Amino acid sequence: MLSEYFQHDSPTLTEDGWFDTGDVAVIHPDGRMQITDRAKDVIKSGGEWISTIDIENAALSHPAVVQAAAIGMPHPKWDERPLLVVQLAPGQSAEPTEILDFVKKDLPKISWPDDVQIVEEIPIGATGKVLKTRLREMFRDYTLPTASADGKEGIIGRLFGRK
Repeated sequence: MLSEYFQHDSPTLTEDGWFDTGDVAVIHPDGRMQITDRAKDVIKSGGEWISTIDIENAALSHPAVVQAAAIGMPHPKWDERPLLVVQLAPGQSAEPTEILDFVKKDLPKISWPDDVQIVEEIPIGATGKVLKTRLREMFRDYTLPTASADGKEGIIGRLFGRK
């Protein structure tokens, strides 16, 4: 039975006896549990919860993308919207609009990123996980194109013919 976490002073279990890992999961009718995201990484947009893992997996299936991370960015109407940050494989090229069009086929519309930013390198920690805290810091002053005053600029506006 689990009662505490190694070298952790505060209680490990919730009041009702659960071990809070910080993961968001679903339990399927056949009893399988599927971890869908980390609670701190889920993007809350217009009352919906968007899985960053789904966005990242869609981007990673693009042949030019070697690493991908989705983070929630402030949005005046929706609270948060996804920003997809990608690192291209050496010798590969792709435009942000191309990557956005590619991921849209695998995602529900609510999960479509509002923008795609290509970076030289996505920060990775010692355990091999993307350092989303560092990404959030890198993009802290960034404003999504859809968060403009009229909400019609940027990739989404261009895709839907708004000027």
